[in-house]
Amino acid sequence: MRPCIPCLIGAILCAPLAASAAPAKPNVLLVCVDDLKPLLGCYGDAMVKSPNIDRLAARGVTFEHAYCNQAVCAPSRNALMTGLRPQALGIYDLGTNFRKSVPGAVTVAQYFRARGYRTEAMGKIMHVGHGNHEDEASWTVPHWKPGGGGYVLPENVEDTKKRAAKARADGVPESKRSSLVKGPSTECADVADNAYADGMIADEAIKRLRAAKDKPGEPFFMGVGFLKPHLPFCAPKKYWDLYRAEAFPLPALKEPPKGAPGFAPTTWGELRAYTDIPPTGPLDDAMTRHLIHGYHAAVSFMDAQLGRVLDALDETGLAKSTIIVLWGDHGWHLGDHGMWCKHTNYEQAARIPILVVAPGMKVGVKTPALIETVDIYPTLCELAGLPAPSGLDGASFAAALRDPSAPTKDHVLHAYPRGGGLIGRAVRTARHRLVEWKVPGDAADTAVLELYDYEADPLESKNLAAEQGEIVAQLRAMLAKHPEAKPQIGEGKGRSGAAPAKPKQDREAMFTKRDKDKDGKLTREEFLANQPDPDEAPKRFIQFDKDKDGFVNEQEFVRSGR
Repeated sequence: MRPCIPCLIGAILCAPLAASAAPAKPNVLLVCVDDLKPLLGCYGDAMVKSPNIDRLAARGVTFEHAYCNQAVCAPSRNALMTGLRPQALGIYDLGTNFRKSVPGAVTVAQYFRARGYRTEAMGKIMHVGHGNHEDEASWTVPHWKPGGGGYVLPENVEDTKKRAAKARADGVPESKRSSLVKGPSTECADVADNAYADGMIADEAIKRLRAAKDKPGEPFFMGVGFLKPHLPFCAPKKYWDLYRAEAFPLPALKEPPKGAPGFAPTTWGELRAYTDIPPTGPLDDAMTRHLIHGYHAAVSFMDAQLGRVLDALDETGLAKSTIIVLWGDHGWHLGDHGMWCKHTNYEQAARIPILVVAPGMKVGVKTPALIETVDIYPTLCELAGLPAPSGLDGASFAAALRDPSAPTKDHVLHAYPRGGGLIGRAVRTARHRLVEWKVPGDAADTAVLELYDYEADPLESKNLAAEQGEIVAQLRAMLAKHPEAKPQIGEGKGRSGAAPAKPKQDREAMFTKRDKDKDGKLTREEFLANQPDPDEAPKRFIQFDKDKDGFVNEQEFVRSGR
């Protein structure tokens, strides 16, 4: 049973400091990259130009099977910093700060700060925006963010200013303005690197590293958060020129997995908010290749900024005493399954790059060890010689840094929410992924299931849950060993103590639950089962059956219900 986290705070902060050793307390450089999937040279991709991430991989250990805990920014970063999964916090959205769930949580930076480290951060570490904010308690000095550095072409700058002014004039709350002030999805400008935010962040990191050189008795925990390749794909022209759009192959699979529930894929609303993206329908081949081109250009731009930071680390002589972790907060759909952005439980959204360089550990190797974001907190503690706090969801993978064949865990967990209070809890093993979709607290037999076999079907072309009951049972048994997911704060009695809010109906999810034989239509018996008003429900069946064929299909069920 999970200990009461608020009761652990004093124990965490008062835990004994590690005995001095040679070398003294190692520094920590935590590099967080927004929307970076393992589409990198060190992960075997032949097209992308990522020389600096690749040289970092040559210095340490590359984790080939690393996963985020939720494929969206804020919950993923909460997991990194607190060592707690979204299911434990009851936070799956962008706007809810983690301290609303656990006010006394001790972040990994805060933990190091209490043990004599100077903790500082620049760029995107926590998710800021949508009503959320940076965590003051984590940092010795105030968090630093770049001034500007979004669009730089005058026409794009002016257009977004006008949109922002209109949103303010219309009284749109600040937390909702971001989707109304976007310009084009890409920008290619012949400018210096530090015209954009990531170049500014690298400049600041270099300055901080040079200052740290003059404070040898004060170890640092430094978070450097790069913004690219997050949308919009803005990068200096020289990085676009590394690629030819026509050279990129189109996605091999353009449809959701066969048999997957209709609510499981993303509708990629994040991308549709940009002015050059159609509000409905698929993208044509030209735009598909353009966006793939833009993603690669943004990766190469960010990679170059990382290279500048690594150069500074070497030039100051700090590299030999610094633990380096490079972490992508989640993956990204690049047109696969007909999807874009993140926001799913599928492999392209959930799998992430994690590279670790640490004094005395293996160099230039890859490991198949299964790890997840929450494992980074206890791992950094072990590498720094600090006792790991109790109550974390993760486990140290330091053993895999010493021996890449060392076992870590046999499964990892992640989750994603959908409307109507549904949470899709996923368990990923070396071969399979099972997703269990249900409302927290509902009976197990109400769940909608997805199962994928990555040896037999690496592209996730078909949901196998109905065909492989034995595997489903094994994976559900693994999932059952973990606590039930907490509802989103405000939608249930989570740690916040908030009263349950009536969820909006997710008609697609309701249809999938009722469609027991998964034939895409409801018989009268399926429709009437467990209806709260059995006297009135038969009348609705007749009303919903628009084509009078004796069945209610998904379209009829969704539209008539609304």
